[in-house]
Amino acid sequence: MQHWKRTTDNANRLFEQGELVDAREHYLQALALAQVLFERWHDVDEAVAAFVIAHHNLADLHLRLNQPHESADYLCAAHQRLLQASQEPRLAQPLREAALRHSARTYTELLSFIAEYGQYPRTERLLNRNAPETSELATQPDAAARPHAYGIH
Repeated sequence: MQHWKRTTDNANRLFEQGELVDAREHYLQALALAQVLFERWHDVDEAVAAFVIAHHNLADLHLRLNQPHESADYLCAAHQRLLQASQEPRLAQPLREAALRHSARTYTELLSFIAEYGQYPRTERLLNRNAPETSELATQPDAAARPHAYGIH
């Protein structure tokens, strides 16, 4: 987990300095590490949080690059994986429970994103399949009032 944290810290530093190409490379490395740690790290909440943060950092980066479609893809990928993990019988129960707990945040972040940037094909497919009332929730005024910062910066 320390390697993931160092990689993420380096990426955040580059992001803040406006070195977005280099930041993206570090964020992608952090995502790869988080994917490996997801089922292997002893602290399931830390593992799931690292996975979510890695995706959300990339979503933030793509927003900075004015690429909301790619941001939507990363936000959806995180949420979809957590929903799948929460239902996978082969995963340990504590990991499934952590995935379900963290999916509440990924869901909220998706709704906030949609309120600000609108629907994209992947958000529409994911949320309409899992929650038909999503379009009503996304139009609530308090969802749009939050600043968009999905990662940890």
